[in-house]
Amino acid sequence: MNTKAVGRVFSQYAIYIVLAVLVLAIAVKDPRFLSVDIFRDILLQNSTRAIIALGAAFVLITGGSDLSGGRVVGLTAVLSASMLQMADYPRRFFPDLPDLPIWLPILAGVAAGLLVGLVNGWIVARLHVPPFIATLGTMVIVYGANSIYFDMKPNESQPIAGLREEFTNLGTGFIGPNGPYSIPYIVIIAILVAAMVWVIFNKTRLGKHMYAIGGNVHAATVSGINVNRNLIYIYAIAGGLYGLGGVLEAARTGGATNNYGNMYELDAIAACVVGGVSTAGGIGTVPGVLAGVLIFGVLNYGLTFIGVSPYWQLIVKGLIIVAAVAFDIRKHVAKK
Repeated sequence: MNTKAVGRVFSQYAIYIVLAVLVLAIAVKDPRFLSVDIFRDILLQNSTRAIIALGAAFVLITGGSDLSGGRVVGLTAVLSASMLQMADYPRRFFPDLPDLPIWLPILAGVAAGLLVGLVNGWIVARLHVPPFIATLGTMVIVYGANSIYFDMKPNESQPIAGLREEFTNLGTGFIGPNGPYSIPYIVIIAILVAAMVWVIFNKTRLGKHMYAIGGNVHAATVSGINVNRNLIYIYAIAGGLYGLGGVLEAARTGGATNNYGNMYELDAIAACVVGGVSTAGGIGTVPGVLAGVLIFGVLNYGLTFIGVSPYWQLIVKGLIIVAAVAFDIRKHVAKK
């Protein structure tokens, strides 16, 4: 195999090679890291982040960006949790609210995320506001609205807790015997969402239009694609996935505050970029995004596991992001 062929193989599978090297490097320091328990914990902790990153990938592939994702996670976590507290909990958000069917608050959370996404898409598509600025504005608005809701009497900005067991079971329950070989429900949900996103990316007209818009928006317009309508759909789907991520995060942690999801949007964008989603648009895959999420999951969990300071973890994470973007830019320059 010649040097060019080796280079092509490395370029195609770089993300998976980096993930394998990262795991092996941490395992050399502490072999216990290779246990099934650790792998299960990493999947459990990063399932909601995977769903959020998949939402961000929709927008990034069009050549846009979405800074509102983290605050949408906080909004939907608070909204769903506020309606799913136990009847005998002493500090209920809605003291007189009867027990609702569990699907109703979950649907309300996802719908709230979808609505924010629709607003983002409308601002970008109809008002022609750059995505960075549009979603920066909605990020601030959503956080303000969520904080007002969270501060309502009788809650008055107290953490929402005492959630019903059938709801928290979504985030902490599992299939199989209790132990390392059980499969958490939240991991199954993340896999199902990833499968649906893969179908949209690869087998639907919306997916083809999404890649076309990100590749060359002018060519997409000339070819007859309704760019504005597709952008609204894409931002709405992204918002819905953020909403689902927020609901599941509340279920996983057993509570919520208005600060839930803070900086999640940056982690999601970073995972996408490291996972091969081009910052220029038009390129990105579901397996790559999931691998990007796992890299940061392994990095955060593994470095903590071997006793590395969180501050050093931030430096390492930043270096990985810069390296991934630099590699992406070099690849595009080489093609030209």
